[in-house]
Formats: sequence, structure tokens, C-alpha cells
Amino acid sequence: MKAFIHDSSRAESSGRPTIFPGAGRFRNVAKKLLYSEYLLLYLTLAYLLVATQLVPGLLSSTNLRNVLSNLFPLLVAAIGQSFVLITAGIDLSVTSVFACSSVVGGWIMTSNFGPRAGSGWSLAAGLLAMFVVAIVIALINGLSITQFEMPPFIVTLSTMTFFSGVALWLVQSRNIYHLPRLLVTIGKGSVVFVPYALLLTAALVSTAHWVLTRTVLGRWLFAAGYNAKAAVISGVPIGRTIIFAYVASAVCAALATVLLMGRLETASPIIGQRLLLDLIAAPVIGGVSLFGGRGKIQWVILGALFVTLMDNSLNLLGFSSFVIMMAKGGLILFAALLDVFRNASTVST
Repeated sequence: MKAFIHDSSRAESSGRPTIFPGAGRFRNVAKKLLYSEYLLLYLTLAYLLVATQLVPGLLSSTNLRNVLSNLFPLLVAAIGQSFVLITAGIDLSVTSVFACSSVVGGWIMTSNFGPRAGSGWSLAAGLLAMFVVAIVIALINGLSITQFEMPPFIVTLSTMTFFSGVALWLVQSRNIYHLPRLLVTIGKGSVVFVPYALLLTAALVSTAHWVLTRTVLGRWLFAAGYNAKAAVISGVPIGRTIIFAYVASAVCAALATVLLMGRLETASPIIGQRLLLDLIAAPVIGGVSLFGGRGKIQWVILGALFVTLMDNSLNLLGFSSFVIMMAKGGLILFAALLDVFRNASTVST
């Protein structure tokens, strides 16, 4: 492409006519737009402009509340996934964290074992168990990758399959109902018209942004993904950094499960199962590089919003779940191809 643009400009300067006189300038503008970190913002605004014309009720208060209720759990889980992607890894086991933490936490909250069922103590015990389950799964992932040098894709795919099966076996594919009202309040309640889910999500977003931009740990995460060998030489504890990334991903997934359980008033071995594609799509569309070493939390927010808006608008237009999955798959492919081009451009410079 560079050679073609150079030849076109040389032809113009030499006085020879060109077929498309403005082709070189158009390609330069298109390239700058595609490589701009504001591309997702432009796409979101353009999509919103078109969608509001096709779906009149898209911006209604009722639908916006529905969009936000779907956005919060997705964004929370996507932030955790971003930590892993920044280290050039991937965490497919998030859905098994959803499943296992949900059924274990739900069982403790509703059973007569230990604290009285439905009480504040049973809620605290259940939440603690959910995060312990998540951290155990994360440690299996992290240690397998760092100590045995296994590929992250295979490790997390294996743990996803195994622990999702464990969750189904524990409850024999049944859901758990009658969760504590305090948990439902977390998922559905609000304080002064501000949902508790928004407060929790905002706190996580602020913490994640601070970790990535203001701490040594954040620099280690980027270094591990950008060039692991150089990072080791520089004294970065690669093993501990990667393990932390998977623990962060699992903890975020457990928090997303809390929001889902509170909103659905149910603990289920298949809760959040359809979110796997979305929580990978959100950071990738938001510019978190699949090659590691690059990503910003603020763009992950926009990526999650874009995915949620697209899902919501296509549902309102009456498209089937298959068509919606195809659209999301095409969007992820576009984002991945753009990431390849950006990475190649960075390497060449």
C-alpha cells in the first residue's frame, strides 16, 4: 500500500495523469481512521445513529435500563479478561467460574448448613465461597501456564470444560431459587436512583484503570505481554504477574456472577454461559491487543457498550440468536484483523 501511494504521488509530481487523483489522499485518511484509537467511538456513534432510526424505542427509558442491566456484568467480566489479554494470554474458563461459583454460593446461601439460610451471614459465607472457588480455578490456570509452560488456550479450555461439568454434577442440572433478598438488592436495587450494580462496576473500573496506569504491577502486565523475554531480563517476575492476571480475571468473573444472580434471582450451572463470546469481543473491539502489551480500560467500556447495544438492537429488530451470533463473530473477526494490521505496523516501525 505504501509503495502504491508513493508511486501515485510521484506520478502527480511528474505531471503524469492518474486514474484517481485523490486516491493517495483518501488512502492516507482511511489508514489514519482505521488505526486511530478513537475508531470505536466513531463506530459506536455511527451505529447508534443508524439504530435509532431503525428501532424507535431504542433510547426509551425502559430499554436503556435493560441495556445497562446487561452491560454491568459483561463489563465487569470483560475488564478481568483484559488483564489476561494484555499479558498475551486468554481465559476461556470464565464461564466455568460463573457456573461453579454460582452453584456453590447459591447452595451455601439457601441451605441450612452453617449460618441461617437467607441471613446476612449466609450471604457473606456464600459470597466468600464464590470468590474462593474463582481463585482456585484461576490458580490452576496460572500455575499450569507458568510452571508447566502449557498454552493458555488449552489450559483454560480444559478447566472450562471440567469445572462446567462439575457445576452441572453438583446440582444435577437444577437451578437454585430463594436467594437472600440482600443479594437481589445488589443486583436490582439502587440508592438515590443510582443502581448498586453501577456503583460496584464504577469502583472496579476505577481500580483497574489505576492498576494499569499508576502501579508497577500495571507496567509488569504490559511488559509481560509486549516482550516476555526482555521483561525477564529487566527483572519482571513474569510468573507471578501472569498468575495475578488470571486471578484478576476470575475475581471479576465471580463479581459478575454476583450481579447476574442478583438480577435473575437464581443460581444456575449455566448462568452467563452466553457471555463468553461477548466478554472476549468487548476488549478486543476496544483495542486490547491479542498479541499482548496494549490496552486501555476506557476503551473496554466502550467495547462492552457497543456489543450490548448491538445485541439489544438486533433483538428488538427480531433477528434470531443465530444471526446475532454471526454478527458478533464478524465483528470480532474485523477487530482481530485490525489488530493484526496495527501490530504489523508497530513492528515495522
